[in-house]
Amino acid sequence: MKDLRQAKQILGVRIIHDHEAGRLWLSQEIYFEKMLQRFNMDKSKPVSTLLEKHHRLSSRQCPSSDEEKTYMRGVSYSSTVESLMYALVCTRSDITHIVGIVSRFLSNPGKEHWFAVK
Repeated sequence: MKDLRQAKQILGVRIIHDHEAGRLWLSQEIYFEKMLQRFNMDKSKPVSTLLEKHHRLSSRQCPSSDEEKTYMRGVSYSSTVESLMYALVCTRSDITHIVGIVSRFLSNPGKEHWFAVK
């Protein structure tokens, strides 16, 4: 067995040690930056709330016209939600509720669902 010293990163999660304070942090900042670039959202403005209280998502917002369905075929909705699920499992339990909501529409997402993910 070989001692590889103190871990600094594992599975895309950065490990930050503060030995003086006896604290440990996990960070996925780099993961999120890469995810934003991958889904062409790196120019997006950050928001303080995940989903406005008045904003409700439902199956009525699923695409019904051919135009909407064509638009949504070009969107990487499921890959984006899956990436958020990975972040949720590793470090971001605060997004559990919203990821649960948007994942209900993986089979037939509409524009409103996509805007909620973005």
